[in-house]
Amino acid sequence: MKSRKFLVYGLTIVLAILAPMLAFNAFAVGDSVDHVHDAVAATIGLPVAFGGMIVNKATINTIFTGLKTVFNNALKAEVGNWQATAMEILSTSKSEDYAWLSRFPMMRKWVGEKSVKSLAAGKYTAINEDWETTIAVLRNDIEDDSLGIYNAQAQMAGDSAAELNDIIVDSLKNGAFTNTGIDGQYFYDTDHSVAGASVSNKLTAVLSSATPAASLASYGAARTAIMKFKDDEGMPLRLVPDTLEVPPALEAVANKLINADKLDDNSPNPYKGTAKVIVNPALTSDTAWFLHVTSKAVKPFIVQMRKRPEFVSQTSMENEDVFMKAEYKFGAEARATGIYGFWQLSVGSTGAG
Repeated sequence: MKSRKFLVYGLTIVLAILAPMLAFNAFAVGDSVDHVHDAVAATIGLPVAFGGMIVNKATINTIFTGLKTVFNNALKAEVGNWQATAMEILSTSKSEDYAWLSRFPMMRKWVGEKSVKSLAAGKYTAINEDWETTIAVLRNDIEDDSLGIYNAQAQMAGDSAAELNDIIVDSLKNGAFTNTGIDGQYFYDTDHSVAGASVSNKLTAVLSSATPAASLASYGAARTAIMKFKDDEGMPLRLVPDTLEVPPALEAVANKLINADKLDDNSPNPYKGTAKVIVNPALTSDTAWFLHVTSKAVKPFIVQMRKRPEFVSQTSMENEDVFMKAEYKFGAEARATGIYGFWQLSVGSTGAG
């Protein structure tokens, strides 16, 4: 303890001696007062003054470099769940044309001339959207060396940026009964047009594990619907659903249907092992549930990524916010949007009964 006191006293004496000398040298060559403070701080290796931290360009850069590191570490550490049901497509412009989604490609016997499938250009265009999260850092907190709270906020901003794809995909799912897809119909709808006929990928059945009849009318009906889908020429798409997605309110029912040997009435469970269960806390409906095909190259939902989340900061000492509000800013920016893939890859039920 005594040695620490002597060390503190010693540093104080050294600073008291060096500060005037550095100030004299600085003023002798016409340097500013800020440069004097910098010189003193550099002598001890810390950007601090007596009673607080010196707010200058070097200090601000050091602080925001640290916050950027915290942000990037959180961004890398967070692993989302969106990959289970969605795919990412890189965008190179303001918008992208998804005419290729108008056809579900299938091999067929080559008899005579090849059957060329034309794509309707411009039929389904997705425009990238701007995303951001911004945090203000008060100059007083820098002067008072009270920056611990901002490390936590930088980490939270990194977590949020890492969840961008999840946020986009969850928004697609929550709006899938009322937002349109490639064919101009709601993504989950009862009258998708295929070869002049209406085909449904929308149910209203309550997900149930009560009895064989109840499970057949809900999960079984969705499973059968997907496996019966055909293309415009009547060829089976050969799709087998593999993922049951539910909100937390339906977790127990979903796990009973997929993992249990018996249903609620103690009868054998014919659907055990036919899919994996995803419980998604971001689903806004307590009754809606979805059955997906995720084994294909294209997934039911698509994230169009133009610019991945990146750390940005506003640190100029001359900025108006610094002068008027005494605050600096940092956060994240990105450009992306979400679109619906092939509706045949998913069946959704409102669960309304």
